Amino acid sequence: MQVGKQYQQFLRRARALHSAGEAAAISNIIFEWITGFNRSALLRQEDMLLSAPQCAQLEDAAQKMETLTPVQYITGRAWFCNNWFKVSPGVLIPRPETEELVHIALDLIKANDYKSVLDIGTGSGCIPISIKEKQQRNDVTAIDISEAALAIARKNAFDLQTPVRFLQMNFLEKQQWENLGVFDLIISNPPYIPEADKKILEKNVVEFEPAEALFVPDEQPLIFYERIAAFGKDHLSAGGKILVELHDPLAESLLALFTAENYAAAIHLDMFEKRRMLSATLYR
Repeated sequence: MQVGKQYQQFLRRARALHSAGEAAAISNIIFEWITGFNRSALLRQEDMLLSAPQCAQLEDAAQKMETLTPVQYITGRAWFCNNWFKVSPGVLIPRPETEELVHIALDLIKANDYKSVLDIGTGSGCIPISIKEKQQRNDVTAIDISEAALAIARKNAFDLQTPVRFLQMNFLEKQQWENLGVFDLIISNPPYIPEADKKILEKNVVEFEPAEALFVPDEQPLIFYERIAAFGKDHLSAGGKILVELHDPLAESLLALFTAENYAAAIHLDMFEKRRMLSATLYR
């Protein structure tokens, strides 16, 4: 069957599960992954025939899609800051909003001539690798509790030729902080969704993405930020900054937390005008 007809068949299957726009986006991603052609190029190749292995790959992708497996886990990759990052169900899928966190971080690094960066809860390594790629002279360290995630992060760093220092540790355990030094910029996209919100999230998020990278106890929604604020007291250089992604409903509470911990803090909006990030400098 010609690839144009196969695309339309796949698109119909996708539309049975998703909105028209999302179905088209998923279809385009899958066909570019299999054929190497984006949608506009594929339109010029509609009479092309897929090989038998490609047809098998397409059907496997369709079956996984019908279980609501995220398309990034089907293809094993996610586009972030102009690079493909390897992902699997062991790491959080990078989001476009987190790219804005990277852009703010890069602006801070340039404006303040920061030399050292720490990423807390690195997952796929998309944040520190994207920073290191643009700021090769920076000393970039990244930590995560999951060795499986760190294995993926190290592979991404190797593939993109960005030397980042990766360390396995449970950041919530304060005794492990002594293994870390002082940093000009401490950045994190930590778990911040209360457990109670599971019921309102999409199935493809709750059932496939790692819970430990998403959720926090309802009674301690700011637990990671509390630790980050405490960590900064001894591990943030003079003039350094903390930069974190946040959950919009918790923005005011988070601002109050950092203010109470003697930080000058500010909330930043994302592309959707939602409160998404906080930057903080310690008063000294």
